[in-house]
Amino acid sequence: MGSTLGPMLKTSTRLLRLLSLLQSRRHWTGAELCERLEVDARTVRRDVDRLRELGYPVQASAGVGGGYRLAAGASLPPLLLDDDEAVAMVVALRSAASSVARIEDTAVGLLGKLDQLLPARLRRRVGALYSVTLSLGQNQESPDVDTLTELAGACRDHRLLELDYNDRGGRASQRTIEPLRLVNSGRRWYLLAWDRSRDDWRLFRADRIRGLRCGGGFVPRKFPEDVAAYVQRSISQVMTGEGLRVRLRGSAEALAPTLPPWCGVLEHIDEGNSLLHVRGDSAEEILALLALTGVEFELIDGAERVAQLREVAQRLLRGLDAQAG
Repeated sequence: MGSTLGPMLKTSTRLLRLLSLLQSRRHWTGAELCERLEVDARTVRRDVDRLRELGYPVQASAGVGGGYRLAAGASLPPLLLDDDEAVAMVVALRSAASSVARIEDTAVGLLGKLDQLLPARLRRRVGALYSVTLSLGQNQESPDVDTLTELAGACRDHRLLELDYNDRGGRASQRTIEPLRLVNSGRRWYLLAWDRSRDDWRLFRADRIRGLRCGGGFVPRKFPEDVAAYVQRSISQVMTGEGLRVRLRGSAEALAPTLPPWCGVLEHIDEGNSLLHVRGDSAEEILALLALTGVEFELIDGAERVAQLREVAQRLLRGLDAQAG
């Protein structure tokens, strides 16, 4: 037995390494696998056959550009994860449980299975994260998981969608759209799409979609700018109400990383100053947004709102003075 144990362990270790490589990338050439595993081509072919016997659907192709890939199978074989991947999966599941409706029970069940399988060193890492993290629970505005998967599939397959959609005022409408990209921002999910009835790009909140139907295919349009920048700007501009502009101490480049996007739209002036466009439905809302910037500001326009803003500020000061007294 002593003469065979060493080779058996070496083969098992090599098989796990091969499986990890195949799961980490869509395609590997035979030469690349030989180099990574430090074995010859014959050994790679033999190890691939062993994985197939264990239920892993490894596909092989010959010729120029040929190689090996792990295909989707009729059933899900065991998944091999390294330490960082396992921790990332646990963190992602915890986040999904609080940001997507009707997925919480499934996520919690899967977390329970992972917790039983995690080595002690990884349980300590995950436990440290949980011990200092507070979850506020399910957001009632979180979109349904079925809605998100349908939207994602339509984006991927370039399929037209007919939406039953409610705007922020609760007004219902029907839209025919060409979906491009699904975007996540915290607990909010947005769909970027070409709205055929408006003949323009539009951003739809997924939790306001009340129904959707998938139609025929379409040729995707090229989006004219950076998707992330467009969505960030659109989210910042959704606030209604009267607006005003203020000059902030600090350049736009320096303030952008720390300024909450819902405070308003930031513009560059010079190296020491920037311009912020603020909108709000009330003086209280505008004053709160200005306070959230966390920097000194100077009013540029909107003088007609000064009296209202001053009244709110004085009310806050009276409350603080009363407490101090």
